[in-house]
Amino acid sequence: MDIDLAGRTALVTGSTAGIGLETARGLAQCGATVWVNGRTQQRVDAAIAAVRASVAGAKLHGVAADVATPDGAETVVRAVPAVDILVNNAGGVLVRKPLDELDDGDWHRVLELNLMSGVRLSKCYLPGMRAKDWGRIVFVSSESGLQIPTEFPHYGVAKAAVIALARAVAETLVGTGVTVNSVLPGPTLAEGLQRRLAADGRSAEEFAQEFFTKFRATSLIRRFTQPDEVANMIVYLCTPAASATHGAALRVDGGVVKSAF
Repeated sequence: MDIDLAGRTALVTGSTAGIGLETARGLAQCGATVWVNGRTQQRVDAAIAAVRASVAGAKLHGVAADVATPDGAETVVRAVPAVDILVNNAGGVLVRKPLDELDDGDWHRVLELNLMSGVRLSKCYLPGMRAKDWGRIVFVSSESGLQIPTEFPHYGVAKAAVIALARAVAETLVGTGVTVNSVLPGPTLAEGLQRRLAADGRSAEEFAQEFFTKFRATSLIRRFTQPDEVANMIVYLCTPAASATHGAALRVDGGVVKSAF
């Protein structure tokens, strides 16, 4: 299997922790030059140091910017004018409320972060990929985009839109060497969940038992996915080996979605 990404430049948004950090690590291991992104320079520098500590000879750069804003996206594009690989990973729930408690601001913020960040950056980088007739764009969605959670429905709606966006972008690239896909993680032991565990006061095992009974009873693995398990799928999609995988929504959800399709 060809997993050599030497000579390729990758940008991973929201890559200072969790799935994004492990994706940056995986791409660096494959030889790509990787741009790490986060909202603060301190977090970007810490992420770069973490990857360098585990990947000998890693080629890394950093750009601190909030890609949930137009100005932040412009900052990124000025720092990184062209990429071969774009992983639109920046996202999050931001606030946990049922539908009748969400206000317009809640909806706006979650859509800007999860959806519009990927819209803006994809528009900027697609022309260069088309010109070279090679490129990879991966949108990180969620199983919540297929099974909308009642505890934070705005996030599920935003992630459903991300799946649709990935397919829409793919439809513009018929017959080219550029592929676009979305990846749908299930409940993942990333930074946000780790903070919840720290504040909960129970053991991780106790928390997981309640979570997979009350909120995600359809899980087949009955545990939280690790960030590197999701990153493995993302990194594969960025390689030449995945050249026939295009316009797909690929689940790494531990079987939470009760469907084989």
